This record gives sequence, C-alpha cells and structure tokens, in this order.
Amino acid sequence: MMRSDGDFYVQFWGVRGSIPCPGPDTVRYGGNTSCLEVRAGDHLFVLDAGTGLRALDRALAGRAAAGPLDADVMFTHSHLDHINGWASFTALHDPRHHFHVWAGHLRPPHTLEDVLNRFLDDPLSPVHVGNVRAGLTYHEFKAGASLNPRPGVTVKTAPLNHPNNATGYRIEAGGKAICYVTDTEHVIGQPDRAVLGLVAGADIMIYDATYTDEEYPNFVGWGHSTWQEGVRLADAAGVKQFVAFHHDPNHGDATMDRIAAELERARPGSVVAREGMVLRP
Repeated sequence: MMRSDGDFYVQFWGVRGSIPCPGPDTVRYGGNTSCLEVRAGDHLFVLDAGTGLRALDRALAGRAAAGPLDADVMFTHSHLDHINGWASFTALHDPRHHFHVWAGHLRPPHTLEDVLNRFLDDPLSPVHVGNVRAGLTYHEFKAGASLNPRPGVTVKTAPLNHPNNATGYRIEAGGKAICYVTDTEHVIGQPDRAVLGLVAGADIMIYDATYTDEEYPNFVGWGHSTWQEGVRLADAAGVKQFVAFHHDPNHGDATMDRIAAELERARPGSVVAREGMVLRP
C-alpha cells in the first residue's frame, strides 16, 4: 500500500524528443530524451527510458542503502529516443533488483522483450542480455486497458496517434492523478477523444508539446503535437496543471523561455518541463 504520508510526485529526468541535444543552448531546460520518475508512496514507476534514465540511475544508486528495487518501467513506445538509456541503466546489473516492464503499443510478431533484447546486442551495444542480472518480468497489454500494478495504484491507458503506435498513461494514487501523454499527433479542430477521456479531471497532465501551432503544418505526419493543443485539451478536460513536454531539439533555451511565457499567459499555472523539476498534485 502507499505510505501513510501518501507522497505522490513526478520528477523529470529527460524532457526532449527525437534526439538528445546537449550543449550550451539547452542548459536551462535540459537536452536528454524522455524519462520520468513517478513515486506513489513506496512504489517507483519509471516512464520511458530515454537518455534521462542515466541521471535517474545515478540517483537510484545513491539511494541503494534503502534496499533492493522492485519497480515498474512503463514504455509509451519503443522508438529509439524512448529506449536509448536502457543500455546505460546500471541497475539492470544488480541481482538485488527486479523490474516489471510494461508496454501496450506493440503487435505480433513484436514483443517488448524482443525489442529491448535486440537493443542489447551486437552490433548496437557492448552491453548484452547476458550481462543483465536484475530480474525482469515483461507485461504486454493493449492500450486502453486499466492496470493494477501495485496495491493502491491504478494505471489507466489509452492509445495515442503516433507512427508504430504509442500509449498514454494515467497513474492514480491517493485520490490524485498524474497523466503522461507524449508522442501523439492531433488533428486540427478535432480534439482527441481518447486523450480527453484519459486526462479528464487530472491533477497533472504532461503532454507532447514538440511544436508550436505556427510550426505544426510543416510537420503533419511526424506524430507530435503543440503546446497550444495541450492548452485546449487541458481546458476541455478540466485538468488542473498542464506541463509542456517532449521539446523539439531545435528549441534552445531562448525559444523555450518564450514558450514558457506564452504558456503562462494562455493558462496560468502551466509550466514547461525542465530536467530535475519535481511536481506534486
């Protein structure tokens, strides 16, 4: 069950989309690809395993005195920018740990285990499946399912509009809800009913804000959305706090500052995700 203090929060370890973009232009917001930590009492959920996973890995190593990990890793999908931290996840080499690994986007003949194992193999990685000593249990589901991965925690899911499919997540604990909806493309003037249903009344909605509305017509078919569409969805669904996420690697800090200011004017209390940021419902 959740601890009696009911602590429930999300921390951002990687906030970029498509490709890591470290450098002097991305210092304030960060250049690592998608990885979030959600804590629900004693339970650890890792959402996606982009290059931001490396920083989370270091943080977890610093907490190792607390004992072995029994955690859930939930993938929105298996495009490279969402799995490219997996080979550097040193917790996989510790036999004390066990990870439940979840995905709802893959269809036969593909499985998440096969995809991740291929990633940990020649000639793509010096780290092989044989080096993994932590316990791994794979869970395949169909996006739209409701999951109960831990006592006191419900995870609702929805399909997203993205090439090769993707899954959105709503994690509920202690009467609060954190939603993670990234890598999804909207249709102008047609709010996504699946997304609206998933995020309805949520305390926090983290949403794919790769582009601006002005940029979007040049990228139709790429599988992403805009921060303005995130505002429209948040308003329609009664979301309390909207978080713009999955930043375009071409958007440096100056651009992100402008977006953050426009977002605050459009929907006060909304924020642009930064690496290291912690939010509590």
